[in-house]
Amino acid sequence: MGAWSRTRPHYGGALHVEIEGDAWQRPGGLARRLVLDGLTRLDEHGGVRPALAVEWKPDGDFHRWQVKLRPGVHFTDGTALTSIAVAGALNVACPQNCPWNTVRAVGSQVVFTSDAPMPNLPALLAGDEFLIALTINSDGKTPVGVVGTGAFAVNGFADGVLTLTANDGCWQGRPFLDSVAIRVHRAVHDQWLDLGVGRADLVEVPAEQLRQAQQQRLTVESAPAAWLLALQVTDAGALGNPLLRQAIALAVDRSALENVIFQRQGEVTASLLPAAMTGYAFLFPADRNLNKALELRGGLTPPPMTLATGGDGAMQLAAQRIALNLREAGFNVQAANGGAQHAEMTLKRIPLESGEPQAALEGILRSAGMAVPGIDAAPAELYRVEREAVDRHTLIPLLYLPRSFAVSGRVRDLRLGGDGTPDIADASLQDSAGAAAGAGAAP
Repeated sequence: MGAWSRTRPHYGGALHVEIEGDAWQRPGGLARRLVLDGLTRLDEHGGVRPALAVEWKPDGDFHRWQVKLRPGVHFTDGTALTSIAVAGALNVACPQNCPWNTVRAVGSQVVFTSDAPMPNLPALLAGDEFLIALTINSDGKTPVGVVGTGAFAVNGFADGVLTLTANDGCWQGRPFLDSVAIRVHRAVHDQWLDLGVGRADLVEVPAEQLRQAQQQRLTVESAPAAWLLALQVTDAGALGNPLLRQAIALAVDRSALENVIFQRQGEVTASLLPAAMTGYAFLFPADRNLNKALELRGGLTPPPMTLATGGDGAMQLAAQRIALNLREAGFNVQAANGGAQHAEMTLKRIPLESGEPQAALEGILRSAGMAVPGIDAAPAELYRVEREAVDRHTLIPLLYLPRSFAVSGRVRDLRLGGDGTPDIADASLQDSAGAAAGAGAAP
């Protein structure tokens, strides 16, 4: 009983988080799922569960879905959650290339319609892209800042720190923490130093530094396959030739990326979905074949090309390594730090948000701007769609990468979602005074 008292969650305290990027970046910004909710959510097994929606019902061929909202929910500014507010938020969040053609309010329900079937819509609605933010408040005005229905509300941003405070009226119940302070644009080295001296409670552990974090005995939480590292290739200009795109896919040395750049912390893949999810990933060979790439290029001399990437130093090193691979295959490619307009190739990380294979595949393709019809759950159909997508060589899968965080000893009950996002709303901080009192309490 004493041990139970010491580990029981306590209300109160401020959690200090440090990240290298932006708290609102899409996808994966840490503030997004603290402030905003989706219509649905995914449990730890990838199953679809109610969130702002309590039930959903399709027509017979999945061209139309009726979604019933949870009653009595309010945004943190007091505005009621209505079907009009949800439809407006989704139209702003997804102006084009959505899983649906139209979304509209019909009474107390939200109705999605599409010319193509949408069998995976409930799982897709749990994604980061479709979180619900208030667009027009009860006074008919555009709210200042980001306003949601989540466990925390935005309190302010100053000196590089975004402060969130607990939403006492949250429909899921008040979080244990009083507040969360997220320091942005903080170098990983500095994050780890602050964790060591108690100035931070939660910091990032990039894939290429995961082994180093373990050697330093940091307490690390990790989601093993949270990101798909993929090379997106245009099919315009010289690369409108499918043989050249295939040559690019064969020229990339995935094993070198995994071993050298990411320090053996990734999973080499030539399939879009990880092997653990489908069981057929072995049908997509991932070995480099430089001779075949040279043969496919033939006597063609493609014009100079740019390979763009964003993100951290590891992404830039990976882009440089890929550019070197492609030059060995006869392509004149230069890696560009940061985004580059009109780049022929882009190295990107795509989140794996769903645990359901068909919804995960549809989400990956949509993240790459590739519109696809709803994918049937039958394994043969899933394989067919994935094979056709991979064989176009406009999205070339390279590695699955983990998403990891190190936590301080005073943090309790912090877990990562399937996409690697920390579930801060259910975390608490150890209360030394309360713990001491609890340890001496009689059963």
